[in-house]
Amino acid sequence: MRISLFVTCSNNILHPQTGRAVVTVLQRLGHEVEFIESQTCCGQMHLNAGYRQEGLSLARTTIDAFERAEYIVVPSGSCTSTIRHLWQDVAADAGDSELAAAAGAMAPRVFEFTEFLVDVLGVTDVGARFARRVTYHPTCHSLRSLRVGDRPLQLLRNVAEIDLVELPNSDSCCGFGGLFALKNADTSAAVGRDKLAMAASTGADVVCASDNSCLTHLAGLHKKAKRHSLDARVRDIEFKHIAEILALTGTDL
Repeated sequence: MRISLFVTCSNNILHPQTGRAVVTVLQRLGHEVEFIESQTCCGQMHLNAGYRQEGLSLARTTIDAFERAEYIVVPSGSCTSTIRHLWQDVAADAGDSELAAAAGAMAPRVFEFTEFLVDVLGVTDVGARFARRVTYHPTCHSLRSLRVGDRPLQLLRNVAEIDLVELPNSDSCCGFGGLFALKNADTSAAVGRDKLAMAASTGADVVCASDNSCLTHLAGLHKKAKRHSLDARVRDIEFKHIAEILALTGTDL
């Protein structure tokens, strides 16, 4: 099976290890992965900020880039949701029926990383090993828009030697919300600190999620809290994309 990776612009720039981890897992399972170099951004930030034409222009670029792709795997729930749902809705609202149709045709070929592993490949054990205590944060887009359910947890439960602990109030938001964090910074930070306190209560060494945007938000708040001793409940915690855990086999820790 030939799989195309849409790595997302934020992963490409800030978290390249996540894209490499996705490739590692898929190749370990015996699949060829291609990276289409003409890919850029899904346009989520532009569309959410009201820059509709700029966002739709990026949608066209992405559709053209992946025109021949059979399966498109995305290590981000929010970007997957943008491609699967937002493009078509915004294009239709803008009166661009051609783009709306193209977006609708592409949507069934686009999968968030964990749902691709479980639903398409039928795999829940990818041969990973990670001897740490981990808690999983289900991000809002993956939970509510994509409805990935417990697919990420199915994968994590099959990681050898992992100590997987439940996150209290796991379905609550981390507070990031893209532009929400900029426009409502104080509220965003307060929600994030609550999420960090819940993660700390589990005794986990690692918080994992399927969106690096949420993890970056939490990691930034965690670093600030540790630096200024703002909250004694915030213990030492690492933040890892789920693909990075699934890519590990024990020999590479």
